[in-house]
Amino acid sequence: MPGGVTWGSPLPRGRVASTDALRLSEVGGGLVAAQFWPLATWPDGSLKWVGAALGATDRPGDYEIVVDDSAAPANPIRVDVRRGAAELTLDTGPLQIEFDLPGAPGDGAAVIRRMRRGDAVVAEHIHLVSLVQHEWADDGETAPRHRYRSRVRAVEVEQEGPVRAVVRVEGVHRQTAGDREWLPFTVRVVATAGSDRLRLVHSVVWDGRAERDFLAGLGLRAEVPLRAPLHDRHVRVAGADGGIFAEAVRGVTGLRRDPGHEVRAAQIAGRATPPLDTWDPAVADRLHLVPAWADLTLTQLSADGFAIRKRTAPGHAWIDAGAGTRADGLVSLTDTGGGYGVGVRSFWQSHPGQLDVRGATGDRATVTAWLHSPEAPPMDMRFYHDGLGQDDYASQLDALEITYEDYEPGFGDAHGVARTHELTLFGYGATPATADLADDVVQLQRPPLLQPTPAHLHGAGVFGDWAPVDRSTPARAEIEDSLDFLLEHYLGQVDQRRWYGFWNYGDVMHAYDLDRHVWRYDVGGYAWDNSELSPDLWLWYSYLRTGRADVFRFAEAMTRHTGEVDVYHLGRWAGLGSRHNVQHWGCSAKQLRISSPIYRRIFHYLTADERVGDLLRELRHSDERFLDTDPTRKVRPDAATYRPDRGALAVGLGTDWGALAATWLTDWERTGDAWSRDRLLGTMADIGALPHGFLTGEALYDLDTGRFDTRRDRVAVSHLSAVFGLVEVCSELIDLVEVPGFASAWEQYCRLYLATAAEQEAAVGRPLTGIHLEQAHSRLAAHAAARTGDASLAALAWQAFEGMGEWLLHRRDLRRTRVLPPHVLNPVDEVPSISTNDAAQYGLAAIQNLALIGHLLPRGGDEDEPV
Repeated sequence: MPGGVTWGSPLPRGRVASTDALRLSEVGGGLVAAQFWPLATWPDGSLKWVGAALGATDRPGDYEIVVDDSAAPANPIRVDVRRGAAELTLDTGPLQIEFDLPGAPGDGAAVIRRMRRGDAVVAEHIHLVSLVQHEWADDGETAPRHRYRSRVRAVEVEQEGPVRAVVRVEGVHRQTAGDREWLPFTVRVVATAGSDRLRLVHSVVWDGRAERDFLAGLGLRAEVPLRAPLHDRHVRVAGADGGIFAEAVRGVTGLRRDPGHEVRAAQIAGRATPPLDTWDPAVADRLHLVPAWADLTLTQLSADGFAIRKRTAPGHAWIDAGAGTRADGLVSLTDTGGGYGVGVRSFWQSHPGQLDVRGATGDRATVTAWLHSPEAPPMDMRFYHDGLGQDDYASQLDALEITYEDYEPGFGDAHGVARTHELTLFGYGATPATADLADDVVQLQRPPLLQPTPAHLHGAGVFGDWAPVDRSTPARAEIEDSLDFLLEHYLGQVDQRRWYGFWNYGDVMHAYDLDRHVWRYDVGGYAWDNSELSPDLWLWYSYLRTGRADVFRFAEAMTRHTGEVDVYHLGRWAGLGSRHNVQHWGCSAKQLRISSPIYRRIFHYLTADERVGDLLRELRHSDERFLDTDPTRKVRPDAATYRPDRGALAVGLGTDWGALAATWLTDWERTGDAWSRDRLLGTMADIGALPHGFLTGEALYDLDTGRFDTRRDRVAVSHLSAVFGLVEVCSELIDLVEVPGFASAWEQYCRLYLATAAEQEAAVGRPLTGIHLEQAHSRLAAHAAARTGDASLAALAWQAFEGMGEWLLHRRDLRRTRVLPPHVLNPVDEVPSISTNDAAQYGLAAIQNLALIGHLLPRGGDEDEPV
């Protein structure tokens, strides 16, 4: 782990009051130097989650977190943080990183002023750049482009050693030939003790005008001082599958005359070549006649192809230098005194990307990692159709019946969505050997991560109802096989269907078109899924119980996407997310059910990721959105008379309150905030006090007091209420705190949802309507069975899981079919019986049923007794 590692780990309730006595011990060894900090607390104030960090090491192993009051081990390496009047410096040992503070002399553009390695400056003036054009050009035409670069507004030390330091840099993009500012950004610079590299987490918010702002390039640029002769300067670029493009700025191999074996061998290896007077004079005297290549570019304009070209200088032709499939996104420019490298994680997956070296023949070159290539078409954020005459709610609801798209004029607006990239900056002491650079590529694209085992996570009692994989009986094994099948299918679909791209990577599609053998990428609300029916939770709970790295990476990419692109971070819908659509921001349903922290918090706690912490924090006051964006404005029975009133806002007790509860719970346990605690516990008490609890469906919420009016006496049920994280957050809350009436209200809902009409009528005066997705809701009956010990409820849960009413999947019906050209563009696998709704809810139901009532699972066949 040359970059060190940061992770999160849960602690049992009531065990540890602070991080002071926490130590990290190698299994079978002694204590090792580590850093701990609080991430969340239990209601009693004890630590629930801690962030942890190890410095750079070439001997990672298995560790235990222990409580040990003895002295901490001597720390031979640390990150030193030094503050001056106008600058800030981090020192990891190998690297020294300097920041300008706002107001310091200079142009204010630098995110990082300088990177040093020892006495050598390896990079300077590291800043963001962007290109914008204000008109769209079709058919090969061009439009003028305007240049912008970063303008730093704030520099803050968020974490300060000894093993790990984090500096947060905030700013905007400012026009270089004007005064317009836009594209607010946050860059976190993470430095780890003993490491020669920096991790950057870059987030940008798109706040442009879709009809006027076409972003034509977005990148990170550094100036690289060069000292050595041109033949001792080297460019390294990562290609595909471990391949490295490695060349000198002025090559001395392949010439008509031979400079000598030692010279050629040194240049190929990237070492300093012997003195010129030891070369064959036939080469040394003519070296100036050998072209030197100042500029090099790699473009990755799709997920399937990259090209490398180079030129001697501006004004001269580009020469093709190489090509391949999926470049791994790292470039370095070095000489014998050191140099700089930059890599973009998920480079080809997040296409279009580009890596540039410019001016490598001068004293100062530039290296740019483009997150959106200027050679690709500019971003087009306009809505994809003209509205099709849907000018009122009636026509919009009618369109739902044909394309499942919830359209409303002006709502398909991307203003306020965001995107996060992870980059690594390398400070090299010399030109790296190609094998070493290949190792750096692996570290960049598949960074090592320490993780708690499933057994430890389960034992700590976090995240509600789940349990590690158990294949102890044939019936359990059959369900586990179906869960594995679904995971493998979706893991494969990402690549087969090319679910990649700047705005798309991390999401999956919603529903399948069996006739065309494609996911319905162009059909209204059936295209990008945007967390519909909780695939994020399905992936995360699958990871918790299996510990599978491939599932973690899948869930990680989805969390990065759904928390950034599918949610608004500023503007009129800040704090809300967008329902599924052809474009991620296209749907007019802007709701908390998509922005809910329930989809992000697991990743945050497992990784201590600060950016996701931002996303959780910014939702604290998302209840205010009910004043201006009524989520049920098109379908509510009282639409003619309902007007948002801050003292009586209509808030659903399913998708709405579930998201608010996850927001307040996460904020309370992360920050101890009394405001969030009181709203959470208060509304829980209010739900328990309602005449029909959760069956009320919707209650009136006072925005100022944070409480529900408990007098509302009505019964209304929606099949969507529990499938956007409500089950998971209620399971946690019931185990976490005792609030009078709440557990009983939830148990009543769980018991009655799948009950007979007679049982429902006996309980609430009439049968419930709106009962669908019985298989998904089997876990509600399982919860009630586990709470009460009622074996008949457990039998009902397993009956619903196997296919009662509107069921989703049957584990015995899962079959994969291979479809080949010419019937499709590329060979693909399809499972005709599934959609993402089905897979996610089947997966969650299976996981939770096994955890709650797995011991009552019927044997199957002619035997119906439990195993």
